[in-house]
Amino acid sequence: MRARVRHVGEGIHLVHGSHTNWVILTEGDAVTLVDTGYPGDRAQLLASLAEVGSAPEAVAAVLITHAHNDHLGSAEYLRAAHGTPVLLHEAEVPHARRDFLQQVPVGTVLRNAWRPGVLPWAVHVLRSGGTEQHPVTSPEPFPADGPLDLPGRPVPVHTPGHTDGHCAYHLPDAGVVISGDALVSGHATSRTTGPQLLPGMFHHDRARTAASLDILAGLDGDVLLPGHGPVHRGPVKDAARRARERAF
Repeated sequence: MRARVRHVGEGIHLVHGSHTNWVILTEGDAVTLVDTGYPGDRAQLLASLAEVGSAPEAVAAVLITHAHNDHLGSAEYLRAAHGTPVLLHEAEVPHARRDFLQQVPVGTVLRNAWRPGVLPWAVHVLRSGGTEQHPVTSPEPFPADGPLDLPGRPVPVHTPGHTDGHCAYHLPDAGVVISGDALVSGHATSRTTGPQLLPGMFHHDRARTAASLDILAGLDGDVLLPGHGPVHRGPVKDAARRARERAF
């Protein structure tokens, strides 16, 4: 399977891997990579970098929205092979080390296997290495508040609930919000499209996830790049409001 690279704006690319997205921000020869897909997506990840004219050694940093296996998959590979720093919210650093795991338990998935889409999704997870653990040996918290000195100048925005340290990334000059799993536009286990929360079983604290929609609604932007689903165009505040309406 080949990842689909979509050019969103100048130096901004949304990549659709196998059920999970990542974002490539380019600036000259340097790259910021936001998330890395499943462990089994590594060939697609490397191919997507090549497609935008880059290479793994050009990645200035990997930013992680949250340390679930379908977003953390190749972060340790890039750190170990190329010395790429892996940056997260301070509350997510121990999660990336696998000091603990805030991820849907296998038993919960099995109890929900009767729901539409869950069983095919679970099979895909297994085939993509989604139950493997690839902890990051030396994850790092963001060095300072505000924009990061990286290609795209992303601004971390703490949006807890899906995990304690979940972070979105705001590109204010481009009007773009990279929302991770705090706000998505589709998922293999969802029968709806457009702005929404993931099904409840995926969140460590669903109520807190819903509350974080208010944080996203406060960000100025009209392009949403989610962790799952297609790019969503329109005011981010409206997307967050729609997801909240659907959640209750």
